Amino acid sequence: MTKMNNSLATKQNSTLMPMAILTFMFFIFGFVTWLNGPLIPFFKLACELSESQAYFVTFAFYIAYFVMAIPSSGLIERVGYKNGLSLGLIIIACGAFMFYPAAETRTFGLFLGALFVMGTGLAVLQTASNPYVVVIGPRESAAARISILGTANKLAGFIAPLALTSLVLSNMADYTADKIAALDPAAKTAALDALALQLQAPYIYMGMIILVLAVLVKFSPLPEINLDEDGNVEHLSLFKQIRNVLQRPQLVLGVITLMLYVAAEVLAGDSIGGFGKKLGVYGENGDFYLKLTSFTMTAMVIGYILGITLIPKYVSQVTALKISGLLGIALVILIVLISPNIMIALPGIPEMPLVIILVALMGLSNALCWPAIWPMALQDLGGYTKIGGALLIMAIIGGALFPLLYGALADSINLANETLAIAKTAKSGNQLAYLILLPSYLMILYFAIKGHKYRSWSKA
Repeated sequence: MTKMNNSLATKQNSTLMPMAILTFMFFIFGFVTWLNGPLIPFFKLACELSESQAYFVTFAFYIAYFVMAIPSSGLIERVGYKNGLSLGLIIIACGAFMFYPAAETRTFGLFLGALFVMGTGLAVLQTASNPYVVVIGPRESAAARISILGTANKLAGFIAPLALTSLVLSNMADYTADKIAALDPAAKTAALDALALQLQAPYIYMGMIILVLAVLVKFSPLPEINLDEDGNVEHLSLFKQIRNVLQRPQLVLGVITLMLYVAAEVLAGDSIGGFGKKLGVYGENGDFYLKLTSFTMTAMVIGYILGITLIPKYVSQVTALKISGLLGIALVILIVLISPNIMIALPGIPEMPLVIILVALMGLSNALCWPAIWPMALQDLGGYTKIGGALLIMAIIGGALFPLLYGALADSINLANETLAIAKTAKSGNQLAYLILLPSYLMILYFAIKGHKYRSWSKA
């Protein structure tokens, strides 16, 4: 009995330290990632972009996951998990430093390059950390462990937009589109240049902090893991590993589901600011729409806390995913149908349209998708877990493609409304374009009900 208790204590301790380190890492993921939300309307103004052009912010950031996931897997194979995490942080810091010349020249292409480099660093970090957290403890509680990491991620996502707007962009009331349009060309250029330069200091400081973290992780006690203990995969070429793992329908369907889920998560967090600006949610200082991403993150944090509390003791991760799909379907339908003129007043914040609150509540429906999909998709992969994790990271491309589709659809509908002279009475394209998320939640529901159960394509 004593040996059993000692063994349990050892197991808990062996999980505790990696979890503490990974939780801190996911806070960094969240802070870097969810700065994109306020950056979209910021760049739209500072770089004089259309709605669809502004969403290249998310495209440049998330396309890096798709391009770099497989190379990241090979890198981690070569240098190990801990060195991979440290290297990923260094790459993110390099991307942050690139904001300095981009802001100096107010060149949108350079900003996009910086975001791509930061996304590349995060691809390395995500490829290393997500399979890690699945295998360091019991699989049935994997969703709860990922929920802990997700809470840290979204807590950072709550803080990041508030920090950026409060410390750096608090003077946005001086840079409204109307005020900028009223300036002569020289004054306009000077004003927009000054606006862009406000990004230099925070990203330099952030890069320096992340470099320090890279050193700390390098010398941390994070242990290495071996996902191929039986040696059945390590001798295979990358092509054969991918070919073999694609024979596992639970992974392939999981990749598709994760891609559509990431589309929903990114749109819920990154489009709400532009939507709020469209509906006139400015607040007293004229910058409140830049803070709306924090509302979505708050809803996600609540969802993660529910996951930590309920999974797996009271609710299975499968049931949690079913609930997420159903709630998402309901919210999309309400967002598209409800009038933007219905206002709601909440304590301590400006009055705003109810539809904005519904967009934020998609964070609640999204919260448990990532932690549930990962362990379900990687179930029974054995030594193929690493390459399976890399393919799941590639699915983050949903965050690159769907915002572009959303922006293009919103622009098209808004243009049609203006052409027909009904812009003041019709629902905006920003609102109606959320309909593209309906297939996302339908796929999430299907994967929870049936998709994760398949182990061969002949039975799918």
